[in-house]
Amino acid sequence: MDLIPLLASFSIISLAELGDKTQLAVISLSSKRKSRSVFIGAVLAFALVDGISALIGGAIAALVSAFWISIAAGVTFILFGVYTLLFEKTEETRVEGRTLALASSFSLIALMELGDKTQLAVVSLAAQYDAPVLVFAGVMLAFTFLTGLGVALGAAISRWVPLRYVKIGASLVFLVFGVLFLWSAASGTKLF
Repeated sequence: MDLIPLLASFSIISLAELGDKTQLAVISLSSKRKSRSVFIGAVLAFALVDGISALIGGAIAALVSAFWISIAAGVTFILFGVYTLLFEKTEETRVEGRTLALASSFSLIALMELGDKTQLAVVSLAAQYDAPVLVFAGVMLAFTFLTGLGVALGAAISRWVPLRYVKIGASLVFLVFGVLFLWSAASGTKLF
């Protein structure tokens, strides 16, 4: 069995995703939500979005324009940022329900991955190697590793940094990415 598609997918996605917006979102989410739920929600989102990419190729990009994906992501990020800053109670953020943490992680990461460079890389790798199962396995190994790293970092941050500062930082991250997504849609340029 030729493992080149698996190894290439793992390497490319690991390098492309390290420090990417989705990893920053995982770090931010896990600093204020249950780490296990964030990890499971994020990995399930990666599996869904990138599984579809590996098996169907460019179908998602053909059905939904990058403009609308950027608009939806921008509005969602701004809403998450405003909600986190104004309405989320600092002392209750780590004790929220497991289902809510899992659902919010899943939906945020899935939305962020739509049209992302790594989703497009998965489509290209699956087409190039004609091995969607091995490409998907390599991609999921990379995302699982990086998500675990992000969750651990987010949980550590919550132990050393007061939660109100984590809340402000998370809000700013969401707001900045929201504005960048909207600017990207309005200007017609792809920022990331």
